[in-house]
Amino acid sequence: MHEKLFTPGPTEVRTELLQQLSTAQIHHRTKEFSIIYDDIQKNLRKLLFTDNPVLLFSSSSTGAMEAAVTNGVKKRCLNFVNGAFSDRWHQITKKNGIACDKIEISWDQAVKPELVEQKLQTGAYDAITVVLNETSTGLMNPIKKIGEVVKKFDDVLFLVDAVSGMAGTEIRVDDWGIDMCLAGVQKAFALPAGLTVASVSEKLLKRAETVDSKSYYFNLPLLYKYHQRSQTRTTPAGPQIFALQKQLDYIVNEEGINNRFERHQKMAEYVQNWALEYFDIYAEEGYWSNTVTCIENNRGINVDRLISQLVEQYNVRIANGYGDLKNKAFRVGHMGDLTLVDIKGLLSVIEDILSL
Repeated sequence: MHEKLFTPGPTEVRTELLQQLSTAQIHHRTKEFSIIYDDIQKNLRKLLFTDNPVLLFSSSSTGAMEAAVTNGVKKRCLNFVNGAFSDRWHQITKKNGIACDKIEISWDQAVKPELVEQKLQTGAYDAITVVLNETSTGLMNPIKKIGEVVKKFDDVLFLVDAVSGMAGTEIRVDDWGIDMCLAGVQKAFALPAGLTVASVSEKLLKRAETVDSKSYYFNLPLLYKYHQRSQTRTTPAGPQIFALQKQLDYIVNEEGINNRFERHQKMAEYVQNWALEYFDIYAEEGYWSNTVTCIENNRGINVDRLISQLVEQYNVRIANGYGDLKNKAFRVGHMGDLTLVDIKGLLSVIEDILSL
C-alpha cells in the first residue's frame, strides 16, 4: 500500500491515470500521435483561457524556465524573488550568462504591482520573471494585477512560473498578458512527473527569432516549428502524454474547469482556517495559495517526527518547510485530485497525533 501524498508535489495520482502510462507505445511521427497532440492542445488552451500555442517539454519545469529566459531576454531580465523557486529562476538566468538583476523581497511578502511598475519605468529591462504560486512558502503573487502593469511596457515580456498553480487555480493567459506560462504536470495536474507544458505568445516567439539562442534543446522557434505540425521536436515522454490527454479530458469534460478551481478553493479555505486555529500561516494575509499552505510552526512541534508518525501510522505524507523554513514550518498540499474529505481526514489525524 502506497503513501497517500499531501505534499506540494509530487501529488497523488489516480489509478486510472497510472494505468494510462502502460498504453502501448506509438511512433511520434504518425497521424495517430498528432491527433492526441491536437486534443491536448485544445484542452490546454481551454484550461489556460488562451489562443496561444502550448508547447510540451519532456523535462522538469526547470527546463521550460531556462527556455523562457534564453529565448526571451535580449536586453536585460528582472527576476522578482520571494521564495526558493523564484530564486532558482534568477540562478538559471545568471548561469546562462544573461544580463539580469534580482529584486529580493521577504519570503512571506507578495510581489506588488507598484514595485514592478517602479522598476520597469527605468527602461532597463525587456523581460521579467515572477512565480505565480511559491511552492516553498504557500504564497500566491497577484499575477493578474502585475500583468496589467506589464501591458504598459510594450517591449517587456511577462514570464510566469505557474508550476504549483496551473490546473488548481484560474489563470487567464491572454487577458493577463502572460508571454510564457509554464508548469510541470506533477502538481495540480495530478500526474506523474516528467512533462512540462508552457503557453508561448506571438510576442515571445518573435523575440526568440532575434535572440542568439543559447540552447539547442530548448530553442523555442524550433519547438514551435514542430508544434505547427502537431508534433514534438524530439522524442516525447509518450506515457506521460497519454496520461495528460486522459486527465485533461476529465478536467474539461467531466469535472469542469470552474468546478475544479472551486474544489481547490474550498480545500484551501479549510486548511487555512485549521492553520489559524492551531498554528499560523507563514505567507502574507491576502496572498494565500489555493494549492499549498505553509503552516508556521509557532508551537515548536517536532516536524520531522510528525511526518514520520503520519507515514508510519496512517500511510500519508506531508512536507517539511523548504530550505531556511525547515522545521520552522510544514506544508500541506491541497491540490490535484484530492477532495475536501481527504483534507478533513488528514487534519483530523494530525490533531490526534499532536493532541490538539
